[in-house]
Amino acid sequence: MGSEWSSPEEREPLLQPPPPTLPQQYPPHGQSRRTAVGPQAAPRGQVLRPVGPPRLSPVPGRVYGRRWLVLLLFSLLGFVQGLVWNTWGPIQNSARQAFAFSSLDIALLVFWGPIGFVPCFAFMWLMDKKGLRVTVLLISSLMVVGAGLRCVPVSDQETRKWLIHGGQLLNGLAGPTVTSAAPLLSTTWFSPDERATATAIASLIGYLGGACAFLVGPLVVPGPNGTSTVLPGSSPEHIKDRIEAVLYAEFGIVALIFSAALAYFPSRPPFPPSVAAASQRLSYRRSFCRLLSNPRFLLIALAYAIPLGVFSGWSGVLDWILTPTHISQVDAGWIGFWSIVGGCVVGIALARFADFIRGMLKLILLLLLSGATLSSIWFTLTCLTTVIHLPLTTATLYASCILLGVFLNSSVPIFFELFVETVYPVPEGITCGVVTFLSNMFMGILLFFLTFYHDEFSWFNWCLPGSCLLSLLLIVCFRESYDRLYLDVIVSV
Repeated sequence: MGSEWSSPEEREPLLQPPPPTLPQQYPPHGQSRRTAVGPQAAPRGQVLRPVGPPRLSPVPGRVYGRRWLVLLLFSLLGFVQGLVWNTWGPIQNSARQAFAFSSLDIALLVFWGPIGFVPCFAFMWLMDKKGLRVTVLLISSLMVVGAGLRCVPVSDQETRKWLIHGGQLLNGLAGPTVTSAAPLLSTTWFSPDERATATAIASLIGYLGGACAFLVGPLVVPGPNGTSTVLPGSSPEHIKDRIEAVLYAEFGIVALIFSAALAYFPSRPPFPPSVAAASQRLSYRRSFCRLLSNPRFLLIALAYAIPLGVFSGWSGVLDWILTPTHISQVDAGWIGFWSIVGGCVVGIALARFADFIRGMLKLILLLLLSGATLSSIWFTLTCLTTVIHLPLTTATLYASCILLGVFLNSSVPIFFELFVETVYPVPEGITCGVVTFLSNMFMGILLFFLTFYHDEFSWFNWCLPGSCLLSLLLIVCFRESYDRLYLDVIVSV
């Protein structure tokens, strides 16, 4: 979006021109026109203007039906990126047997996601300077190449392993854009009363892709212990064939979406949909200076990054974590699936509610993080059967994990909208890119320690309630503001 989103000729029609004249006003008795104070003083015969700048109401910008197609293409891209990233976690037991993966390999395959955020500042710059189309085509091409590398049929097991790792890394490089560009897309294409909804759809569909990996992987790929409910047989060759079928299918989907984006994905509409969309933004360098010098932004950024980073790392190896509790690969997949699906449904519903009831984002976050804290405590205490004798059943694990996913995942679009409102006129892509980088940094730190301490999971489970409680306290201390919304409702000239 950057500092040159639109030209002055495009911005001017969004503002109603001030009344050219007002009825002639006369000075008080005993005061001449020449001694009248302020803008009301004027020579005889000239009309007088009101004191101070007039308040203007914005004229609604134009919205286009094609905005839903753009939203669909971007959402599908995020869906497939999440699907490819979470390919291996739900089927880690099968992958160990088919490809001789070690515990380090499984953790590293998930770890490539946060590693892909290391060059995220380059993608922020590209999005700010070149727009959405160039950035989307670049990341989708990386995803196509990455998905293709995982399908290269080489006989050498070690070479095949590194091709899979390389493919996961290229897919991870697309993460910064698909997770942070949703508010930019919603501001660029949607009117103010649809922005939160569009942000929720674009940001949460990527999580839905990760959820489908929990479903598709365990159901299509038989487990080594024969737990698959779809396909019988658990020989290493049969498992490997089924995994390769999943890899080929994912490559085909990525290639299809890339072709669609290449055919049609404009950076912005011909005419901006709102005053905020048309307004000029800070430059790339000034944006970072504004973000790093804003304590309110840093406060809420940590409130987002810590629990979401911990939860993303935890859900990526959920099958691994639940193995000591004797939960099968299929059950772990269903738990992860419903937790993310529930979060997507509730998140979109809450975002739609936020579009109608404006100025309530902090209250919504307080409620969501309170629920996440209670759910994570419930799950952690349930797993500590040797300390606290809570019933450890599939039903309790389902309920606690699903509720945790619902509360945390549904908070993502609410956080994004509050970020943008807090630091406007910093470009949306830069703002959300910074916070998603922080989130993945915490996720990477967690997975790094998990790589070396993968035999004991109690410390990992306690990270969940601790991070949620810390985030809740930070939100309580946060003072909200709605600068972008104010610009759309009342404009001063």
